Amino acid sequence: MVADWMEVDWLSGKMIFFFLIIWYFVLKYWENNGTLDRWNATRVFGIALMLRTKHGQRTLEKMAKPRAFWRAYGEVSLWICILLMFFVLLLLLLSFVLSILDPPTADPPSAAELVAIPGLNPVIPLWWGIIAFVVALVIHEFGHGLQARAHGMRVRSFGLLTLGPLPLGAFAEPEGEELMKAPNRERMRLFAAGPATNIFACLFCFLIIAGMAGQFVAADPGLHASAIVEGSGADDAGLTAFDVIISINQSTVADLDDFSLAMNGLSAGDTTEMIIVKHDSGETETISVLLTDKHQHYLDNGASEEWLEAMGIKPGDAFVGVIGLASGTAGIDRIAGPLAPGVEASWGAKALATPIQIMTTIAIPVDNMGTAINPVEEGMLAAGEGWLASILGVEGMLFIVHLMFWLVWVNLLLGFFNLIPMLPFDGGHIFRDTIRGIIKRFDRFGRRFGWWKIHPLKLEQVTNKTSSRSSLVMLIIIVFIMVIPYI
Repeated sequence: MVADWMEVDWLSGKMIFFFLIIWYFVLKYWENNGTLDRWNATRVFGIALMLRTKHGQRTLEKMAKPRAFWRAYGEVSLWICILLMFFVLLLLLLSFVLSILDPPTADPPSAAELVAIPGLNPVIPLWWGIIAFVVALVIHEFGHGLQARAHGMRVRSFGLLTLGPLPLGAFAEPEGEELMKAPNRERMRLFAAGPATNIFACLFCFLIIAGMAGQFVAADPGLHASAIVEGSGADDAGLTAFDVIISINQSTVADLDDFSLAMNGLSAGDTTEMIIVKHDSGETETISVLLTDKHQHYLDNGASEEWLEAMGIKPGDAFVGVIGLASGTAGIDRIAGPLAPGVEASWGAKALATPIQIMTTIAIPVDNMGTAINPVEEGMLAAGEGWLASILGVEGMLFIVHLMFWLVWVNLLLGFFNLIPMLPFDGGHIFRDTIRGIIKRFDRFGRRFGWWKIHPLKLEQVTNKTSSRSSLVMLIIIVFIMVIPYI
């Protein structure tokens, strides 16, 4: 197994290396024969292609006409980005400290996992990834463009950064002189609008997923386990992960309450009859499960008597041997989180939990091997009785869910990544202008009382030096976090 992993990792690394070499020479050839000039394109960083276009400017002009609205949008975006930028900074610092105090012992990520290239990275599917990246990049740069026009700055062109056929980034190119002469606050709004637009898109797409969740029902009402304890009664009886338990001792099991009620009064050593639907064949079977001792099971796995007492687990309690019991709609409910149907909580609690739920979506493709919903759990879903379900059917609704999920995932990744307080990211520009604003206030305070004056050139020198040095520190931290698993 280890040898296979190393072979795949080595092959992935060689593929990436040869692709970059070939792409470099292709770009170099196009640059020398004038092809890039005819395309209004530029080679940057040696291997990236910057394509410029005038398309989209008319649409931008029309959308930017309510300038007061977009200025207010920029101010809200700025406050949100400042808050999230400090959150990203704290997260990076915490990861850096933990990497020093407790270095990771797991196998390091493969070469394919280190690059966010759809289809090559095992977590990001090819077509969903490409669609989501293109949409996220376009709305990110359109957010910048809208703020530029709302504050009277011209946008020279839009553009796309590519590595071969794969999108790396996009850009809205304002007039450089107008951008540098713009007031500090207006420039900060411009840089904040891109990441904030991605964050708002995350929320919008997540709400669509939450609305779709109520349109699904379980194809087979019952409960399934995500894992079976080896050597347990369930394992010995032939129950496997994702088999649906629909009855225990002739009592219907539709939810966790039914399961608890059916298990009530049973003890270790008892035998219970279960009716199950096999997930691989769809056939119904009846199995007999010998219940074991839950108290002893947890003791054998390192639990303390104090913890067992606190959890109310006593010797002789029945243990089936199932882990992660969930209903047939668990796949979609897991994404919707607090907004899933059946979640009993106040709207205030749901609103507070929703941002946390959105951030947890980053881990879902990792757990599900590059999918939004585990393929087995996806097969457990059926269309409900809602009007949307009757129109789209289960396949149509799943298409929308997958599209919205990857838009959430990529917009979240792009938004937070751009808020790293390091140049040339948007967060680095916001941080630099924040430093400039603080120094200007300090200068005005000194001038008011005649205590000191800071020369404008000195102000810019201090601002640029502070932002460049902080960016270098952030780069060292990020590189250390990425490299430490290999040491």
